Amino acid sequence: MMKAVQRFGGAMYVPVMLFSFAGIVVGLTILLQNPQIMGNLADPDGLLYKFSYIIQEGGWTVFRQMPILFAIGIPIALAKTAQARACMESLVVYLTFNYFVSAILTLWGNKFRVDMNADIGGVSGLTEIAGIKTLDTSIIGSILVSCIVVYIHNRYFDKKLPDFLGIFQGSTYVFFISFFVMLPLAFIVTFIWPIIQGGIASLQGILVSSGVFGVGLYTFLERALIPTGLHHFVYTPFIYGPAIVNGGINTYWIEHLNQYASSALSLKELFPQGGFALHGNSKIFGVLGIALAIYATAKPEKKKVVAGLLIPATLTAVVAGITEPIEFTFLFISPVLFIVHAFLAGIMAATMYAFGIVGNMGGGMIEMATQNWIPLFHNHWMTYVTQWMIGLSFTAIYFFMFRYLIVKLNVATPGREKENGTDAKLYTKKDYKAQKQHGSNKDAAPTDAYSNQALLVLEALGGADNIADVTNCATRLRVSVIDETKVQADATFRASGAHGIVRKGTAIQVIIGLSVPQVRERVERFITKANAQ
Repeated sequence: MMKAVQRFGGAMYVPVMLFSFAGIVVGLTILLQNPQIMGNLADPDGLLYKFSYIIQEGGWTVFRQMPILFAIGIPIALAKTAQARACMESLVVYLTFNYFVSAILTLWGNKFRVDMNADIGGVSGLTEIAGIKTLDTSIIGSILVSCIVVYIHNRYFDKKLPDFLGIFQGSTYVFFISFFVMLPLAFIVTFIWPIIQGGIASLQGILVSSGVFGVGLYTFLERALIPTGLHHFVYTPFIYGPAIVNGGINTYWIEHLNQYASSALSLKELFPQGGFALHGNSKIFGVLGIALAIYATAKPEKKKVVAGLLIPATLTAVVAGITEPIEFTFLFISPVLFIVHAFLAGIMAATMYAFGIVGNMGGGMIEMATQNWIPLFHNHWMTYVTQWMIGLSFTAIYFFMFRYLIVKLNVATPGREKENGTDAKLYTKKDYKAQKQHGSNKDAAPTDAYSNQALLVLEALGGADNIADVTNCATRLRVSVIDETKVQADATFRASGAHGIVRKGTAIQVIIGLSVPQVRERVERFITKANAQ
């Protein structure tokens, strides 16, 4: 089960990784079109406005085509072989599914409580996918179809057919099977999805009415489930899916930025659902307090080394919203600290929401600035002053709470390791390689830093012969091993430059950081080379 969950989590990240850049582009162009900030330069007839409009349309690509991106992206991580062909198969089958749904609703829409003559969007429950007017199943539909296609691909892509049917092998055979699977699926979806849409509408009211408690619980779960990868199931329907507003908070917020910027009403009155996107505040204010506590409790002679470790990890979290490097620093040493972190994150979000703070604040400082502070500051500056006051207060709470717990529980955070213990963070790669000359890949010749780390990690996992499959998410290498007893100690992985490791039987997650795609590619290269020998 853990293998399936971690592979699915990694697959979800393939398209999600595109959203941050696109969001910044759209946010900046909206800023350029805001007359309250740009003055006369934001004249709709001016060259700057027209140029920013062109750039903005390009930035909208990933938000307007999210279902297609998920349909194509998931096979990259889940298909065991021929991933490129699996992506093509998934796209074709997903379009076929939507053509089926469109045809069914065109003929019998009234029987399924869907008016195909209505305009797309809003309460019609309809959307347009690649020019097909169809039922709006959002990313849930594309993920479902893509997963079905990947299953069929993994099982039948390499199936050998009789010679006279050889032309139908491979992708054609996968499409053939999927085509007939999509027909009953289309009927099932057209029957149950309008009911689900009604349920989602009711859920929106329940979530909004849950108020401060609901926001706090949502944020707590989003943080607490990160080690398992299940946090995707918490935030994705809210931020990118239809659970709270059509199109998800991310898209909805950007679409209404100009409206919010020109209104004198409070942001909470304008968009109360924005309380479910405050989890980024813990990445800015919480992580800063944690880093300061770890530094303050480090041994005096090790503070300089600890500062060198913490500064880039903290900046990554604060500026870009990538928190794994700092969070996994203490997660594996003391899970209690991580639960406290999630609990404080929930309380901070609930407190901010109680004081009227809402918005699209799931990322780091760059995302918050471009999508919240800069475009809305003119009429809502007091909201953001309040946000910073509460945030910095929680930085202090985080600092004192973590410093107390680290000392009280004698947690071996960086800089506090026992002298005779495993001070993995102070090992060098040279030391590690000296111990591993007899490893299973000793003949491999790393040619760059990524290859060097990939080789070290692969050997720590038990060698190429011990790997069943490999994938990755934003920062983690997700591996299924054959024999978990061959996986070496956590210290060995940290000596290779990894930030930590999660173990669940044969399902292993190695925390690499933002360079994980490059490391994964080289790991696969080493595995292929070893298998060919």
